[in-house]
Amino acid sequence: MEPKWSNIICPRGLLTGFTLCVILGTSPSWAIDIYADPEVMIQNGTRGILRCTFKSSEVVSRKTSTTWSFQSSQPDNEFSKAPNTIFHFLDGEGFPGHADFKDRVQFVGDINKRDMSIELNPAQFSDNGTFFCDVKNPPDVTGTAARTELRVVVKESLPQSNTAIIAGAVSGALLLLVLVAVVACVVMRIHYSRHEYEGCSSLESASSQAPKPRKKAEPSLEVSRSTGPSGPLQGPVIYAQLDHSGSKHSFHKMEPVVYADIRKN
Repeated sequence: MEPKWSNIICPRGLLTGFTLCVILGTSPSWAIDIYADPEVMIQNGTRGILRCTFKSSEVVSRKTSTTWSFQSSQPDNEFSKAPNTIFHFLDGEGFPGHADFKDRVQFVGDINKRDMSIELNPAQFSDNGTFFCDVKNPPDVTGTAARTELRVVVKESLPQSNTAIIAGAVSGALLLLVLVAVVACVVMRIHYSRHEYEGCSSLESASSQAPKPRKKAEPSLEVSRSTGPSGPLQGPVIYAQLDHSGSKHSFHKMEPVVYADIRKN
């Protein structure tokens, strides 16, 4: 019975060892991840950048390459049937593809930063379509090309950038602050003016209610008026003594006239 078990175990051990040798002896091929903007809008007649980056476990080298292709979204365009190579980058040099993009595509990326972006200048309405970015970084050569939908539009159709939105928001906030400050100054000035007016009015009312000083008594003439008996004014009183002797010179013997004091009310 022992020979039978040995005959079964030996083939299984050989098969397992052979499988391990194949797995360990085969060099693995890791995948490369490629990223690009899903959609890009460029104004007609201006320049625009189509960004493409990649992530790889291998160190970049002169063998790292990228290929850009284009497929038009316009049915009557010659690039509408299948993607066509418009630019190729290898060993630090760029090689233009189709004649329509020969003088309009330029490499603006940095291979050391894993950036394979290109610049399209100037953009045309015929460039509406899909751009594909495929990167190879040996031994990482397996990966799916990233794609970007390009829309070439007129200036009025471009969305506002974040910078313009932020600038508008800041300007609006500053304008609001200035308006609030002006309103606050006006309200404070009105309140201060009203308070000052009420203060003046209170001073005037206090001065009007203050007792007036009595006038000084007039000279003794007024005192005599108030104390003297009321009645008509009495003129001078004349007293004379007549001579009844009948002589001629009696007139000359008249007593001198005596004037009484003048009395007034």
